Amino acid sequence: MRPQNEEARRAKQIEIMENCFNCYAENGFSSIGIKAIAKACDCSVATLYLYFDNLDDLIVKSTEYCMSKVEDDFMAKAPTDVEDLWRFMDEIPYWTAKKHGKKYRLMYQVYTHPKYRQYGQKFFQGVDERYTEYAKSLEPKLGIPREKLTPLIFILIRACVHYALFEDEFYLKSQIAVLKEALELFVMKYNPKYKPNIN
Repeated sequence: MRPQNEEARRAKQIEIMENCFNCYAENGFSSIGIKAIAKACDCSVATLYLYFDNLDDLIVKSTEYCMSKVEDDFMAKAPTDVEDLWRFMDEIPYWTAKKHGKKYRLMYQVYTHPKYRQYGQKFFQGVDERYTEYAKSLEPKLGIPREKLTPLIFILIRACVHYALFEDEFYLKSQIAVLKEALELFVMKYNPKYKPNIN
């Protein structure tokens, strides 16, 4: 039965996308079919098709929606000021790997699949725009120009995702060390009164 209004329809669509994405993340992208997805969403296959054109549509939209929620979750942990930067850099890679590791692995399975690669390109164009806006929001908190922050955000995110995928401690620590050094230089340049205390 169709929801009576658009708000209810959207809520049901979101519920399906989250359940679908979690099911794939838990069980693997290639081993789950439409019947298993419907079961995970606690609905019939016919109900899935009320909200999505086909399985590909469901996969693409679920990935986009759920990974945007991961981004929101990540950005909610953002440093509040310069002094909070070092805590953030030390904690965020391990926090996001533990909380979102399976989701990152699924995202790469989906977006590197030849069938969905164009959707991945579109998604990451959006990522570029969102992280640029993220840098703008951090500029007044950190006193570092957004043009300097944007590439550092990309490096941090890639390091976090790489760690979530492979638990490569050497790679992570080397990336974080360089990021801290770059941030220390920027902090001293743009906030000369602040003396960072980096471990």
